[in-house]
Amino acid sequence: MSFTEHSNLIFGQAIRDYHLTDNVDTPMNNPYERGTIEYNLYMKCWIDTVQWHFEDIIRDPHIDPIEALNLKRRIDRSNQDRTDLVEEIDSFFRQKYSEVTPLPEARLNTESPAWAIDRLSILALKIYHMREQVERDDANQEHRARCAAKLDVLLEQQKDLGLAIDQLLEDIEAGHKYMKVYRQMKMYNDPSTNPVLYKLKS
Repeated sequence: MSFTEHSNLIFGQAIRDYHLTDNVDTPMNNPYERGTIEYNLYMKCWIDTVQWHFEDIIRDPHIDPIEALNLKRRIDRSNQDRTDLVEEIDSFFRQKYSEVTPLPEARLNTESPAWAIDRLSILALKIYHMREQVERDDANQEHRARCAAKLDVLLEQQKDLGLAIDQLLEDIEAGHKYMKVYRQMKMYNDPSTNPVLYKLKS
């Protein structure tokens, strides 16, 4: 089984587990051992799944403004957690391939493996929720047909992205490509770089 096939199984498990309650306040019950890549992949998709539903809730046109503000702050924290976890997954790959010496002609990829895996996790969510639309009893046939066509595209995209990630990992392992990890350094979350926050102290 390839790395992305394994990842997709874990993503599907996290999404199904969340939907047992379908509640953004449900605590994560990660079945994998802490410190393993499986634990981080499960947690990554759990964070994405909760945030997916945050984004649904905040688009309610009748939402209370105070509730919306609180939810926006939860989304901001979730985004930071997601970014931190992507960087942790990249650290796993850096360690795994630390003994590999890149070939002289080795090239740098446009994104790190973990940021591509981030997109794979989001795709798993899109597929789950698009399949829900295809199977809706309360929707008309036209809606279900449109969603079925979109689901076919998403499934093809998942297959292609998975193949591209697996090929990237093979290229890194063989020394044909090398990876670098840049911290995201989100300035708006840092009270020392967000002017609205640091000016409060002056």
